[in-house]
Amino acid sequence: MDNLIVQMINENQETLKNNWLKEVNLFKDKEIAGYTTTLKLSEETDQQFFELLIKHINYHDISKDGTLDQFFDQVLHTGLPLKYLTQGLQIARRVILNMLVEAEMDQEKLAALYREIDSWLDPILNRVVENSSQIWERTVSIQKTALLELSAPLIPVFKNISVMPLIGSIDTERAKLIMENLLNGVIKYRSEVVLIDITGVPVVDTMVAHHIIQAADAVRLLGSTCILVGIRPEIAQTIVSLGIDLSLFPTKSTLQKGMENALEITNQQLISNE
Repeated sequence: MDNLIVQMINENQETLKNNWLKEVNLFKDKEIAGYTTTLKLSEETDQQFFELLIKHINYHDISKDGTLDQFFDQVLHTGLPLKYLTQGLQIARRVILNMLVEAEMDQEKLAALYREIDSWLDPILNRVVENSSQIWERTVSIQKTALLELSAPLIPVFKNISVMPLIGSIDTERAKLIMENLLNGVIKYRSEVVLIDITGVPVVDTMVAHHIIQAADAVRLLGSTCILVGIRPEIAQTIVSLGIDLSLFPTKSTLQKGMENALEITNQQLISNE
């Protein structure tokens, strides 16, 4: 950073701070008023933001000191919007540039100082966006993993009988999770019979059928029986037209019929108390 800019900022720090806070408060009231109460966007946060910017003027490259990076992460992790940081940086640019304009220096020098300000703030803006993107990607990844885990549960319903209800489309990634949950669940629950319910699977094409057959074969290799239930007429037609061989394991049209079959295989029966 040019020594002249650093000197002018230090000499006018209080005025710059007041102007910056005034614009930031106007921005908050207009754009992110809903966040100020629920997420406690305090005056202390604003003060800390400005003070860190002033501190880092002497560094130029924020990677030389992680304090500002830590502040960005802290703000983003509280759920505050990215625009609070980006607008705060843009407002800092404006108030500093306004100060330079009011200094009445020649145009060539002023243009050079403009470029100095840009070269200081642009990397910080880029860092903010990059940090926000990484946090968002991590959050999405965690949520996706959690949803996938919930989307293929193996549920023990009777002694040695488990059910895996499948809902929604099945892609390669989900098929892998289905296989893992299925095999782990068969061992964990000592399942002799596993019912895979595809009632909620909208489309059964070659790829989906292939994944289901692989899962059934894996269960069979563990010594258990796999029953495919929820075979709708249109799915039956698709399976036949694709020439897929489902003869290696039983199929039933409904979960109820599949459960009756599973009870027979395990020599169990339901007895009414009436």
